[in-house]
Amino acid sequence: MTATRVLVLNSGSSSLKYQLLDMADGSKLATGLVERIGEAASRCVHTLLAHGGSTREQSGHIADHAAALKAVAAELDADGLGLDSPELAAIGHRVVHGGLRFTAPTVVDDAVLQEIERLVPVAPLHNPANIIGIRTARELRPDLPQVAVFDTAFHTTMPESAARYAIDVETADAHRIRRYGFHGTSHAYVSRKTAALLGRTPDEVNVIVLHLGNGASASAVAGGVCVDTSMGLTPLEGLVMGTRSGDIDPAVIFHLTRVAGMSVDEIDALLNKKSGLVGLCGDNDMREIVRRMDEGDRRAELAFAIYIHRLKKYIGAYTAVLGRVDAVAFTAGVGENSAPVRAAAVAGLDGLGLAVDAGLNAVRSDKARLISPEGSRVAVAVVPTDEEREIAQQVYALVND
Repeated sequence: MTATRVLVLNSGSSSLKYQLLDMADGSKLATGLVERIGEAASRCVHTLLAHGGSTREQSGHIADHAAALKAVAAELDADGLGLDSPELAAIGHRVVHGGLRFTAPTVVDDAVLQEIERLVPVAPLHNPANIIGIRTARELRPDLPQVAVFDTAFHTTMPESAARYAIDVETADAHRIRRYGFHGTSHAYVSRKTAALLGRTPDEVNVIVLHLGNGASASAVAGGVCVDTSMGLTPLEGLVMGTRSGDIDPAVIFHLTRVAGMSVDEIDALLNKKSGLVGLCGDNDMREIVRRMDEGDRRAELAFAIYIHRLKKYIGAYTAVLGRVDAVAFTAGVGENSAPVRAAAVAGLDGLGLAVDAGLNAVRSDKARLISPEGSRVAVAVVPTDEEREIAQQVYALVND
């Protein structure tokens, strides 16, 4: 029996998302989420997509990520899709930070795991959970390839002129300070799908990808290769996000320390968890912000305006970086579902060849589609992202090479 299935694990700080795919036909067999790990009211939602489909939900204390993965294994086993199946070819792990060493999917051994651990200081919220997921999966299936796919890998093609910060080189190198970028699997998938939507190959197309979710990032992709991205050393830099400030004068940190007496940890929490949309208007749900705007809420209007202003700046900047833009692609929760955001982001950018058709933009669909007027110089697309499928494809290609 040929092993064609790949289990994809995405271990967050307090959650574990997973998908089981059969790469023989690209079908998704099962998907699920374990959330609030470590809390009394942990929750596991498992959906069987094969055989007509069904969903099961369980609540109760799940102590840690190891227990969460064992709960996932039990759910899969109940559907005849267990981790002991001979049809399982590999387990793929989303790892947020791979530094400069990991530029492609990598089979995990002890040395690789040690290097991922070495990167914890630059990804303290994410890499530890990723590591636990890998370790537990290795214990459950020590005979199976465990493959790490890195969020940063797609962005390692950035030239030094884009990746370097203008600080002392020796200090930067000693502490690995540079722009790494994140959401790489999404940017890779969406840029490739956008080219296909245009009926062209990735190497023929220059795309600006706007991954707009609670976390948000932009990338400039030239001929299938990332040449710039908005996130930096951490996922804090760049666009206005749900709870993150995005770009900010670094001296704000010094000012808050000296004048407000805030500690480094307090400022870290402010910029990562109490800023962005939630800091501006108290909401980080774009649907609620748009609803409030419709009712004349001034704080919501200002938050939306700041969000859009930052988006436009990056669209303009990446148009300059690329020189020629064939498409702008919106993806992720906000990008895929918020017509007002898409319309506002390109409004007034006619000089760059950008416009949306109001009717096409208003259509809700889970399919990749163009929303720009026919004959537009630059295509505007909505392309649903599928990071788990991208990870599965990379993992399967590696283990079958």
